[in-house]
Amino acid sequence: MSTDRRIAIVGTGFSGLCLGMRLKMLGMNDFVIFEKADSIGGTWRENTYPGAECDIPSALYSFSFERNPNWTHKWSEQPEILTYLEHCAKKHDLFAHIRFGQEVRKATFDEAEGNWTVETADGVAERFDVVVSAVGQLHKPRTPAIEGAETFQGASFHSACWDHSVPLEGRRVGSIGNAASAVQFLPQIAPKVERLTVFQRTPNWIIPKNDREYTAIEKTIGTIFPPFTNLYRFWIFLRGEGFLYPLMHQAGGDWAKQKFRQQALEYMEDKISDPQLREKLIPDYPIGAKRILFSDDFYDALNRDNVDVITSPIDHVEERGVVTADGTCHELDVLIYATGFESTSFLTPMRVQGRGGVVLNDVWEAQGAEAYLGITHTGFPNFFMMYGPNTNLGHNSIVIMIEAQTRYILSCLDALSTHKAKWLDVKSQVQQTYNDWVQDRLKDSTWAAVDRSWYKTESGKITNNWVGRTTEYRKLTKRLNPNDYTFV
Repeated sequence: MSTDRRIAIVGTGFSGLCLGMRLKMLGMNDFVIFEKADSIGGTWRENTYPGAECDIPSALYSFSFERNPNWTHKWSEQPEILTYLEHCAKKHDLFAHIRFGQEVRKATFDEAEGNWTVETADGVAERFDVVVSAVGQLHKPRTPAIEGAETFQGASFHSACWDHSVPLEGRRVGSIGNAASAVQFLPQIAPKVERLTVFQRTPNWIIPKNDREYTAIEKTIGTIFPPFTNLYRFWIFLRGEGFLYPLMHQAGGDWAKQKFRQQALEYMEDKISDPQLREKLIPDYPIGAKRILFSDDFYDALNRDNVDVITSPIDHVEERGVVTADGTCHELDVLIYATGFESTSFLTPMRVQGRGGVVLNDVWEAQGAEAYLGITHTGFPNFFMMYGPNTNLGHNSIVIMIEAQTRYILSCLDALSTHKAKWLDVKSQVQQTYNDWVQDRLKDSTWAAVDRSWYKTESGKITNNWVGRTTEYRKLTKRLNPNDYTFV
């Protein structure tokens, strides 16, 4: 495969690196990867909070074409994942293509010329034939607007922007939120602080990780006998597709829901002896409706004498601490916002303007984000997204989806050459039919059973999650169907 088209990739997380590596492997070198920071890694560069780690076993949370038999643990922590990504980028000579400190603010399509102008925050503009957004869904921290937050006299920061200069030892620390990030950092800081106050809005379903170190023998076998690693990856994949996937749907999968619910409750009962605390921690929504969390030590942290779980809603923040609706002022020295990300504003802060001057950000603000296969959007020729709308997973490794999207984008580039076309644009009816099908199926998903989650917009549209198994998505994205697109 070859192409003389110039390609811009935005972001150096798993998605951007995956596409870059595949381009290099095909001998395609005319591409630039824009990175806003001074190093690669995306979310694995930015999230450095204590205990940060993946929630998919490392053997599967890695590229299929860049296996790593030397993971130290079953579930790897942030530094090791970042080191893996740096290894991949170095091995495939991607650093020569990366422009660090270049945040893309705007991409504008010129229909007459058939190409894109990419503008960075420092005002530099450059033309490309193809633009790929690989900024993902979890890159813009969300800090809720709480009355009086600006008056707090102690230190405060978001967990995704952890301030390592702030000492926590012997201090009174509050955490607003207790979901994915908090489940990982709370056990790390609880033994250090004088008192830890966890402000919980919604409890989570938690299943043990059963994490452990890999033995030297296991790593040696994986190194000298690659099929061992392949089989292990495949086993993890099958567990997700066969056992976790049924949790994501209201109809069917009752055996899986009952099994995992029972496992989660038994795990809680085994760890939490206080019946009042246990009552606070039991979710009132179906398992799978919100992100299932995996932890071996979260409940141990909550059992500590210096840890309080507060379920009274936050009323406001004042100089001394957080005041809850019951009138209690919880005095704090440090306040941590473990409140997730602006997950439904996929392209922020990048402004994408397509044919006829239409701005994709405005379209999505009005109707909620959507795209054909989560990759292309009508009216925005030669513009592709990775980890875009409705491609997030609740049951398996997102790297599987990223590799499928990479393959599809490459097939689009190949189709441009085959059709001797300047650009391609997905047909509006194709996109509409596809998204109607996705949203119709999502009505039966477990995610539809709750009013609020990071998978949904304020209007209730599920914009983040893929509705099927990864095998189904891989089949749909195996290759481009020329009939889905207009070629010019």
